[in-house]
Amino acid sequence: MAIQEGKAAPEFNLTNQDGDKVSLKHFRGQHVILYFYPRDNSPCWTKEACVFRDFKQEIQALDAVILGVSPDSIESHRN
Repeated sequence: MAIQEGKAAPEFNLTNQDGDKVSLKHFRGQHVILYFYPRDNSPCWTKEACVFRDFKQEIQALDAVILGVSPDSIESHRN
C-alpha cells in the first residue's frame, strides 16, 4: 500500500517499545509526523530520529506528535 505525503494515512494498530498498542485513531485532531525507517540503531536513521528529538518542543507546540515505524522487534526499539 503506497502512502502519499500530505494525504491521510490508513488506520493502523502497532505495538510500541513499551509493549503498548498504538493506533492512529488515538491522535485524531492532531498533526502526526509519521516516518518509516528500515532498522533501529543504524547511523543514518538514528540521525533522522535525533532531528525529530531535537525539535520535539517545537513540534509539540504545534499540537503534533511524532511516530516512527520500523519492522524491528520491541526489544530492539527499547535499546
